[in-house]
Amino acid sequence: MQMVNRPYAAAFEAYATQHPEVLCLSADLTSSCEIDGFRDRHPDQFLSLGMAEQNMLSFAGGLGLAGFRPFLHSFGVFLYRRPYDQLMASIAYPRRRVRLMGFLPGVTTPGGMTHQAIEDISVMRTIPNMTVLEAGDATEVESIVAEADTVDGPVYCRILRGAVPRLFDTPLKIGQMRVLSEGDDVLVVTAGITTEEAIRARGALSRAGVSVRHLHLNTLKPFDAAQIVAHASSVRHGVITLENHLVAGGIGSMVAEALAEAGLPRRLIRLGLQDTYAHGGSRPYLMRHYGMDALSLVRAVERLTGQTTGIDEAALEGVRIDAVHSLVKAEAL
Repeated sequence: MQMVNRPYAAAFEAYATQHPEVLCLSADLTSSCEIDGFRDRHPDQFLSLGMAEQNMLSFAGGLGLAGFRPFLHSFGVFLYRRPYDQLMASIAYPRRRVRLMGFLPGVTTPGGMTHQAIEDISVMRTIPNMTVLEAGDATEVESIVAEADTVDGPVYCRILRGAVPRLFDTPLKIGQMRVLSEGDDVLVVTAGITTEEAIRARGALSRAGVSVRHLHLNTLKPFDAAQIVAHASSVRHGVITLENHLVAGGIGSMVAEALAEAGLPRRLIRLGLQDTYAHGGSRPYLMRHYGMDALSLVRAVERLTGQTTGIDEAALEGVRIDAVHSLVKAEAL
């Protein structure tokens, strides 16, 4: 597996330059969202709206009405917390073709509560007309730009920046979850950066005799509940969700709703932030501290199956892709 540096920057520039009706909007975080090069090379397609997100969203709604397709670039938290009313009234209600590219999802930043988008899935999936996507590797980051732009309505994307691992060979397609392994003991459902953690855990679990069925989600709305239920019905012990988000309202809740509505009696363990804000720290530290890493998944599998695997961090360290103490932009503001 390889690391790809700044996959979003190259993918957005390649796509936008082929589509003059695509406009690049920034809210004073241009270099932090990897669009500074685009600004310098294509000023006619770039607009800086300053540190005024409410105005940016209303402005984008007007651009959408005029036939443009604006891509808004900011940290995820600034695309829905401050400008929520403008998001609803100017973009979601009239179904404007506005693409909200939200950087620093969950604990991918040490910036603490003000910068960590930990409830964005729960908020965005409840908004009518909104599509919600999440990139899990460099290939999905590269393909999310063009795929989001196929939607006849607004789209919110959780974007990874800096050095991003390449896990997949095929591009992101809306509505197509990835079946990464076909086990029959436990179903594991992940998205974003947690998919790499589950991949780290899977090999060790297999050697310990636990067969894992692993689903990777990149489309969080519309959510394919029927496919989740079908996979959950084919495993013996139950389901574990692992997400870079609060478990309340996020993927854990989405899976719980699907199982309950189908009347499928399967145990469910939801891993992620448990009714808490995350404090500052490196991504690996925060994922360990809040029970969102590969070892936390192994322990959850043990609880679900009643089996002791003997797996420790040393058994998982050899398959880590990211450096534990990364100095890349993805760990900075």
